[in-house]
Parts: sequence; C-alpha cells; structure tokens
Amino acid sequence: MDFVMECKNVTYSYPLAETPALKGISVQIEKGKFYGVIGENGSGKTSFCALLRGFIPSFYKGNLEGEVLIEGKDLVEYKEVLAKKIGYVFQNPFTQISGVKDTVFEEIAYGLENFGVLESEIEKRVIEVMALTDIQDLAEKNPFDLSGGQMQRVALASVIILEPDILIIDEPTSQLDPEGTESVFKIIKALKEKQKTIILVEHKIDLIAEYADKVIVFQDGKIIANGDKQEILSDISFMNQGVALPQVAVLGNALKSAGLPLKQIPVTEKQAISLISDILKERGSS
Repeated sequence: MDFVMECKNVTYSYPLAETPALKGISVQIEKGKFYGVIGENGSGKTSFCALLRGFIPSFYKGNLEGEVLIEGKDLVEYKEVLAKKIGYVFQNPFTQISGVKDTVFEEIAYGLENFGVLESEIEKRVIEVMALTDIQDLAEKNPFDLSGGQMQRVALASVIILEPDILIIDEPTSQLDPEGTESVFKIIKALKEKQKTIILVEHKIDLIAEYADKVIVFQDGKIIANGDKQEILSDISFMNQGVALPQVAVLGNALKSAGLPLKQIPVTEKQAISLISDILKERGSS
C-alpha cells in the first residue's frame, strides 16, 4: 500500500499549554484517498491539520514528540518545497487572501509569481484553475468585495494552482450557506477525481459520508477510530462519544433494531433508497 504521509506516535503541546493538543497520534495516509476528519470541537482536528502541513512546530512552536513523514522523509527537511507538495485551505478564507493584490486574477497568480513561474505559464494556469473553480466572472473583482462562498472558492483556487499532490482543507464550509457549500464541494469532488490525496475537516457529516473514502475520528486529542467510512459512520456507538453520524445511519440502525432486514446500515441517502428498494422488491416477488 502506497502511503504519502505518516505520523508516528506524535504528541504535541502548544506553548504554555497544560495538556497536549495531540496525544500519541499514529496514522498513515494512503495516496489518492479522501480522508474525512471528524470529532467534537476542540478534539484536535485543526491541530492535526497544522501538524501535517508543517505549521507545527515551525510556526506555532511548542513541544513536539514523535515523527511526521512525507513520502518517508521527515517533514522538516522539505522547507519551502512543502508549499508545492501540500496545499492548505484555512477555515476562514480571509486568512488565505494575501491582501496585496487588487483583483482575483492577480490573487490566484500570486503563488506562482513567488515561485518564479513564467508569465505566459501563469496566465494559462490561472485561466484553467478559474474554470475549475467556476470564478471566471470574478477575475477583475477585488477579493475582499466577494461573498463568503466566492472568497472560499478563490482561496481554493490560490492553493490548487500550485498543483499540490496533497490537499489539507480545514472546515471550508463552516461559514457558508447551502449554495456556497455545494459550490465548494463541487471543487473538492473534481480534485478527488484527479486522484489528489485529500484530508478534510468537516462538521457536515452527510458530506463526509458522500465524498470520503476513509474517516479519522478525534476525541480529546487522540485518534479513536480510523478506517473505511462505511464501517465507522454506521457504528451507532460513536454517538455516545459525541461523534455525529449521518441521519440515514441513525435511521438505518433504528429500522434494523425494529426488524427490517437491511443488508447493511446506509450512510448516504442514495444507499438508503437502494437498500430499502431491494427489500421491497424481495417482498414483492415472494
């Protein structure tokens, strides 16, 4: 199995903190897979993302024990090259926008300019990534004059244009309405289809159920579960640990307890419809 990232028994404490934010984290991230990271607020999800991107401990300082490896090499050895290998999208798009460019086009091009890419190549790639993120009509607008959903798409575009193999995305829809959320997940779906490795923190559990391949569950700074989304998101016992599950999974567990012969507990609406339709067909033919 091809792992692109690995944490080995990582414990991390922020400066002056009395207790560690991450405790004994060991996990392997498989190339080309989409990982949904879930858990209660304050459980360590954002710290985990900062760790994988290298912000811990280089930016946040503090005390780090254990190893973080990228393709088998210690993360600290990558230095400035890390920005090309790992893209990071912050929860708040205001954090992502540079503030030094007057138009969306220039903002998206900014990262390539810093890497010394030729102007002709920059223009070509900006046009391509604006098409992917559906923001062509925003090209001449000031990034700070946009709506939250538009700004989040610009933030995504500014990361995607560097063509990183790994994308770490921290709650990109937390401040967005349903329309904005849908537009962001269309982009994430397109990135998944390009076989990018995606690590996404998201509280909207139904979206995790629909798009993720695997799920990592955090509680109190520890990983309490890591595996196939079907297995984890259908396990009703996680609700006792403060973990949200898809509503269809809760319904499926209730129906199975009531005697409905479901072959498995559904985690998406589409799956639930298919499973119940199969039962109805079997009863109709008997």
